Amino acid sequence: MATSYSKYSPKGDMIWLILRPWILLPRVLYILLTLIFLLVRILFQGNSNSKSVQKNLSKYLFDVITDLGPCFIKLGQALSTRPDLVRQDWLTELTNLQDNLPPFKHKIALKIIEDELGLPANELFDDFPDEPIASASLGIVYKARKKNNNFCAVKVQRPNLYFLIRRDIVILKILATTFGSFLPLNIGVGIGEIIDEFGKALFDEIDYEQEGKNALKFADLFKSNPNVFIPKLEKDFSSKRVITTSWIDGVKLRDREILEQNNLIPSSYIRTCVISGLQQLFEYGYFHADPHPGNMFALKGGTLDNGHLAYVDFGMMDTITNSDRLTLIKAIVHLINQEYLLMAKDFQKLGFLTKEQDLEQLVEPLKEVLGGSFGAEVGNFNLKNVTDKFSKLMYSYPFRVPSRFALIIRAVVSQEGLALRLDPEFKILKIAYPYIAKKLLTDNSDEIVNILLEVVFDNEGRIQIDKLESLLNTLFKDTENINADLIPVANAGLKLIVSDKGSEVRKNLLLSLVKDDRLEFKDAEKLLILLRDTFSPLKLAKSAVQNIISPA
Repeated sequence: MATSYSKYSPKGDMIWLILRPWILLPRVLYILLTLIFLLVRILFQGNSNSKSVQKNLSKYLFDVITDLGPCFIKLGQALSTRPDLVRQDWLTELTNLQDNLPPFKHKIALKIIEDELGLPANELFDDFPDEPIASASLGIVYKARKKNNNFCAVKVQRPNLYFLIRRDIVILKILATTFGSFLPLNIGVGIGEIIDEFGKALFDEIDYEQEGKNALKFADLFKSNPNVFIPKLEKDFSSKRVITTSWIDGVKLRDREILEQNNLIPSSYIRTCVISGLQQLFEYGYFHADPHPGNMFALKGGTLDNGHLAYVDFGMMDTITNSDRLTLIKAIVHLINQEYLLMAKDFQKLGFLTKEQDLEQLVEPLKEVLGGSFGAEVGNFNLKNVTDKFSKLMYSYPFRVPSRFALIIRAVVSQEGLALRLDPEFKILKIAYPYIAKKLLTDNSDEIVNILLEVVFDNEGRIQIDKLESLLNTLFKDTENINADLIPVANAGLKLIVSDKGSEVRKNLLLSLVKDDRLEFKDAEKLLILLRDTFSPLKLAKSAVQNIISPA
């Protein structure tokens, strides 16, 4: 039986539901009453020190979210990744929203498989279990064995899912736009647009044929990365509501103790998780928008620094434009260099600020909010700290969140939350900052080179030794372990110098020798000392050996 779903249509689906008040009104009333009862209970019991009270409250919270259905479960999953936002005793229960939800009847799953794939499950597979091994928000997963004796994961979509999501997305939008102004948040005027982005992503997620295409694309992007594994799509056993992939024997990135019990190093998987996330945003422009612990597995292998990580569930994916990607890199560089006016211009270009906004008045507030991020307070930096400060700033200044950034923010926040579950002391900048520095120093694409030149040379074309030194120190600050990136950086620098683009660099270097119509060798001397200390023959030799022993 062919299954056909429409794409999410904000206007069309709103009209569809409004014309069906017998569906709309009872559901709205039910959601409101359920949330009111939940709020009342949290107000009266949320601060209790009784373990039994909190245990019962967390179970009630889980039951409420589960009862409200897939849209609310997706929101609950996002909360389950934030140990800095949710009590630990609640967090344990909310984690079950990732893949431990009540399943639907086995016979219904078998009927869906036969309708979608044309044959009963026991004819398609050599061994098909009577119960699923996992149950998530949109489907249940079986561990089946194919006729070649290889195990595979068979995900079967929940029944009536299209109707449930279509109905509740419209209602969420109605409630958000109606009551958004009363909530303790300020995300600008686009809360309805953000719900629309969420709706589009959910509609894409229930199309398993599209998920299969996403998995193939994602696998192709990481095909040369030994630290990231993507399960193989079984096209002959997949359809609109059933998707089959190779089975993964791994440990979910949920609990530090479980990882350590399996002789897996949590910090190595955090590093792979964050680096691969940064690659998705800043290199590929295509990212996994739902990186919660139920969708990421720690595999055997890897190294002390980089764990062997597997991604699953590619239903919720999104893209970032090349323009936005480059502007975000610029914004991070401007933040690193504490150039708040330039960063405000980046925010403006990205759509967080209107074109009419006077950016000069934002310099001091931005400095107050972000000034310590890359200075003495770098060890205390995390997204929640910044978000808390930024939310206050948004009340006073016309910041807004463009709808196209909704999934990006969700992915980054979820990823940091995942890392915090494994390491409460985790600071994202300790990984992200060197990554950005490496990208600027090794990427010879015209766009990145232009950003690098903007950092290294001032408006008059004179070299800024302190900025270059900051980048190099960031990448090579660990002097006890010779960084394997030393030779790639040196090679990229030489390529730039001898390239067509290098003529501008050579001109600017000569310009830096002239000051007030007189030769000035001070900056040149500083540059030579910096290069000598960074790229000494001994360090290059050790780096070469390291690359041979542990190739990237």
